[in-house]
Amino acid sequence: MTDTFTLPDAAMKLILDRRSIRDYTPEPVSEEDLAKILEAGRQAPSGEDAQPWRFIIVKDAEARKKLGAIAGGGSGRRFTSEFVTQKMQERFANLKDEAKKKAAFEKLTSGQVSAFLAEAPVNIVVCGKKHVWDMPFDTSAAIENMLLMVAGLGLGACWVIAPCIDIRDEERVKELFNIPEGYKAVSIISVGHPTRSHRPRPRLPIHELVFNEKFGEPYYKKPEEAQA
Repeated sequence: MTDTFTLPDAAMKLILDRRSIRDYTPEPVSEEDLAKILEAGRQAPSGEDAQPWRFIIVKDAEARKKLGAIAGGGSGRRFTSEFVTQKMQERFANLKDEAKKKAAFEKLTSGQVSAFLAEAPVNIVVCGKKHVWDMPFDTSAAIENMLLMVAGLGLGACWVIAPCIDIRDEERVKELFNIPEGYKAVSIISVGHPTRSHRPRPRLPIHELVFNEKFGEPYYKKPEEAQA
């Protein structure tokens, strides 16, 4: 029996079903699904309708391997710095399982957390026109549209910025994919069939996030206060 949803419920289900997926089966992504993902990105809003996004589809195994190496190097440097400055230890202070903590540190500082791009069946390199004022926001809207369509198709994806944060890595990406000087490599979206289902990540409660008229003035009551 097929589930039916109202439009608001369907929209919320897509948002809740979206996950950052880093492990994929070898099964290829169909051209039909890929077209839907790209069309979702194309329909994103943009300031002054500039539509600054451009998408490069990467399936070639050697190109994916090189992209994974760039991403792994970028993440490795970033998280090693976080580890050395003790910020990583602070971030994981609530994780009491020492074995899991050690594994997390290794995955981050080694760059493995982003090197998986080499194994994703499809990588979408998202580029943006540099001269467009709202380009970072416009391309982010396109990326989120694509991630939601991926969730709707039952596929998995991950929004990866590691190869584009350090200007040295971005230049390597631009050279690898012949990206012209007038464009910036913004992010990579990996896409594939998930190897397993993933649990939702925790989110901060709404009463900590929404304020009434002024920052810090709660709009919603805490659950225990609402029940009082």
